[in-house]
Amino acid sequence: MTNDAAVREAVLRRLADQLDDAELTRLFPGQLPASLRRIIAGGPGNEPSQAPAATGPPATAAVTARAQGCCRLFTDGASRGNPGQAGAGAVLLDNGNEELAAKSVYLGVCTNNVAEYKALLIGLDEALRHGCTDVAVFLDSELIVRQIQGRYKVKNEALLPLFQQVQERLDRFAAWSITHVPRSQNARADQLANRGIDQHGG
Repeated sequence: MTNDAAVREAVLRRLADQLDDAELTRLFPGQLPASLRRIIAGGPGNEPSQAPAATGPPATAAVTARAQGCCRLFTDGASRGNPGQAGAGAVLLDNGNEELAAKSVYLGVCTNNVAEYKALLIGLDEALRHGCTDVAVFLDSELIVRQIQGRYKVKNEALLPLFQQVQERLDRFAAWSITHVPRSQNARADQLANRGIDQHGG
């Protein structure tokens, strides 16, 4: 590899590492963030996943149909102690920002990261149950987001089966993205997660 090629590859990998899914989607509309990351990584199956060209129904009807399957999911896990009494919260919104579902679940005793994964699984199950085909997921746990994006390896044995379950759920959607957000933008899910603990008396 020439020096220029090595520098180019380093720059691309740096950009892929810094840009979250929301920014990649904005820069490359119609392409899945996971596919773009595979292209940069140079792995197999590098063709970007794009939405098919518009054919058949009028454009407005096609947009409406797609919008009906588009959902936004906010999830959060809370653990009072690490490990400690834990709860999960999940909020599912439709394309018009209407709340489709709000889940508050007591999880028993577990670590905060386990609670985060379980909250994500609960939310993804709700999205599938409500017929979402395209889901944008938002968490305030940077670790979980980076692991789902494939940027961090899952080394903790307790998290690995949960990670695999999340991957299995995500495979059921036509398209998905996952983005790290500040805790202030995830207040509703955080409230629900803590309510799960409170209802149990934790």
